[in-house]
Amino acid sequence: MESFSPISAAAGGILIGLAAAVLWLGNGRIAGISGIFGQLLPPARTVVWRLVFLASLVIGTLAASYLVPGLGIGGPGGAPAQLVTLASGPLPAVVWIALAGLLTGVGTKIGNGCTSGHGVCGLARLSRRSFVAVGVFF
Repeated sequence: MESFSPISAAAGGILIGLAAAVLWLGNGRIAGISGIFGQLLPPARTVVWRLVFLASLVIGTLAASYLVPGLGIGGPGGAPAQLVTLASGPLPAVVWIALAGLLTGVGTKIGNGCTSGHGVCGLARLSRRSFVAVGVFF
């Protein structure tokens, strides 16, 4: 946390809230990433908006990394963020990442949503279930 900037954090929070509000007001849907992604397989009737939303997340992040190079760690041509160093062992890093992703998916299914759905949208709607879920998450 050596380079924390309240301005970029506030701007990011505003953009996340704005995206969630636009999706809710424009499409009547909650911006819970696990629910949006989870309904792609098997394909639901409403696949197009889900693909557009997920592609916009990736494209928006890529665009921000080029437009504001100092925004995050690394950036185009920079060193990628490294949170932890994996201990050398019998399993390669790819297996650990896949296992972590699988466990995260199981957890979001059990909890009826992920941090984005409960933390951003559920708390904004004053959902008691989301208050409990966010307390457990963090």
